[in-house]
Amino acid sequence: MKSLTLLSLAIPAFLSLISPAAAGRHHGIDRKKVVSKYNPERTADSDETPMQVGNGDFAFGADITGLQTTRPFAIMSSWGWHNVSLPNVPGQTEIDDFTGLDWWTHGRLVNYNQPSPAQPNISQWLISNPHRLNLGRIGFLYKGKNVSDDDLADKQQKLDLYSGVISSRFTLSSRRVEVTTAVDPNSDTVSVEVKSYFIQSGDLTVFFDYPYAIGDSKFEAPFVGIWDQESKHKTELVKHRGGNSAQIKHELDATTYYTTINWQGRGGISRQSHCSHRYILEPGRGQTLKFTTTFSTSHKAETHSVDVIRRASGKWWRDYWQRGGFIDMTAVKDERAAEIQRRVILSQYLVAVNGAGRDPPQESGLVNNGWYGKFHMEMYLWHHLHWTRWDKVDLLERSVNVYERFLPASIVRAEDQGYKGARWGKMSDPAGRSAPGEINSLLIWQQPHILYFAEEEYRRDPSDKTLKRWDHLLEQTAEFMTSYAFWNESTNVYDLGPPMYPASENTNPNATINPTFELAYWRFGLDIAMKWRSRQDLPVPENWKHVAENLALLPVTNDLYDLYEGIPDMWKPNTTTIMDHPALTAAYGLLPPTPGLNTTIMKSTAELIWEIWNFPDCWGWDFPMLSMNALRLGDRERAVDMLLHDNFQFDDVGMPIGGLRVPTPYFPASGSLLISVALMASGWDGDEGMKFPRAWNNVRVEGFRPAM
Repeated sequence: MKSLTLLSLAIPAFLSLISPAAAGRHHGIDRKKVVSKYNPERTADSDETPMQVGNGDFAFGADITGLQTTRPFAIMSSWGWHNVSLPNVPGQTEIDDFTGLDWWTHGRLVNYNQPSPAQPNISQWLISNPHRLNLGRIGFLYKGKNVSDDDLADKQQKLDLYSGVISSRFTLSSRRVEVTTAVDPNSDTVSVEVKSYFIQSGDLTVFFDYPYAIGDSKFEAPFVGIWDQESKHKTELVKHRGGNSAQIKHELDATTYYTTINWQGRGGISRQSHCSHRYILEPGRGQTLKFTTTFSTSHKAETHSVDVIRRASGKWWRDYWQRGGFIDMTAVKDERAAEIQRRVILSQYLVAVNGAGRDPPQESGLVNNGWYGKFHMEMYLWHHLHWTRWDKVDLLERSVNVYERFLPASIVRAEDQGYKGARWGKMSDPAGRSAPGEINSLLIWQQPHILYFAEEEYRRDPSDKTLKRWDHLLEQTAEFMTSYAFWNESTNVYDLGPPMYPASENTNPNATINPTFELAYWRFGLDIAMKWRSRQDLPVPENWKHVAENLALLPVTNDLYDLYEGIPDMWKPNTTTIMDHPALTAAYGLLPPTPGLNTTIMKSTAELIWEIWNFPDCWGWDFPMLSMNALRLGDRERAVDMLLHDNFQFDDVGMPIGGLRVPTPYFPASGSLLISVALMASGWDGDEGMKFPRAWNNVRVEGFRPAM
């Protein structure tokens, strides 16, 4: 597997274009005081979620001991991927052997990247490979033996959000152990400081262990990797430099990476005799052990001391909290405000740890694996739009070049299907290869996302530089969107689909045509594409105009918007049509009003959704999406209630609960929450200003601009 170089883009020139009110440091709100009020604390372990420290590209999940002593939570990175060997089946031994499936699409056969019944082996291999790695496990041994929950007492753990440091305290055999854990903001390094009598006595040691990654499970949660396949991978101690440094090499098939361990003082590392992939650090005598652990594809990884890393972490997080948008609801008496504030603060921390990396995050971030660790391009909006709305665009810049990287493959995808332009994929790996799947190949609502991001940047920086930066990407996107729309000679309009899946993913793809949200999003996107050309004094292609002006009308039955045109029994209670994502509400909420949208019909539709929709079947971004819809419709109370719905929960450390359909955590919930609350903080063009409930007159806001 090719190693992926970590990317960290600094854009001071770009940020200098942002107005001081939005980009500068703010002093009106005591931000540290507000943030610190929500520092999560635990007195017992969780079987579902760790406390985390990380930098967006690398994260360490800690149990109650500050390491991974009692729970094998993950250490994950943006570069840590693995392939098992291709299946040894005739005709299914090379990636190029995969054929996909042909579907009739408006009178012609189109090849889609879907599993073939005739090629089950290579189809499944492409779905599950590459898969993301758990890089290892670090924990304590006591007198050479594993430590369990029953061995610990007086457990206390606290995460300081303002510095990115976890402090853990517990009693082991009547003796106190104190552990401090942090991650370097600039490298894949975790730093640990341990204070205990057992360091001096030699009874407390630290183990480093390595699992195998097999890619058999679509979801690996709460733990990643398998620990009973020792013969399938190889570890070795390749360097032991003097008395305080060692390096372990881990090989899994074609994947190789290194763990560099440095500690202060004397001590040594050796392989544990009865575990082929476990290594033990026995520190020198003293009351304190300080060590760092760096994971890298290179054996020449740069390392820093515990103290340097802790200072760097403190500075990075202090700067993170002090810039950009901020909301203080702590003076509001309504108890709902306190819970929303808690969720907002913890979400801001966790999206930086799990979603501010080189690549778009998987939906469970760097906590565990969902969909084999791959990321979904339709979720990129939920994961990253909040960076623009909260004015932390440098963190968006780390990954938004994914569109540039994936452009060649997206052009080929469209061309192979007989379309123009670039068709953006769905379930992707870092190389841009989209995994086979019926939904993967037929979903379309990810196509206009790039136009949304481009327009957000232009609103911040309406310059020729911005226009030129995005122009070729938007042109290829608009070319596909216009090429995809099918001219219906019987109705004299352009149709979207079939075959297609709408955002709800629960309809018959061969019957799905002209879904409400996708039609509105197509209009929104093409309008931006045409503006982009006009801003550069370039001609707008006639086919763009023709499609934009002649798209099918939003489907309406009995003065209610339908999920898609011609859907039977749309609003009949207890049917599958009123379950899953109520994405038609995103047409007015996530999006501003588009041509043809009737707000009276949307209000009636929203009222019925709130009354009869099967909300137990909803999760994640559904509720912030409904909240934004309620805000645009003028119902502030309902907007708040949607963010606190019984099916929209966050645990004690801020991890968004996945539920029955997806694993916990489900980070599109965190990103969409931040987008919705930003809309409350700023309003939108033509209706600027805060949109919190009117009784919340003590909310204080800094650093937001109106939305579109």
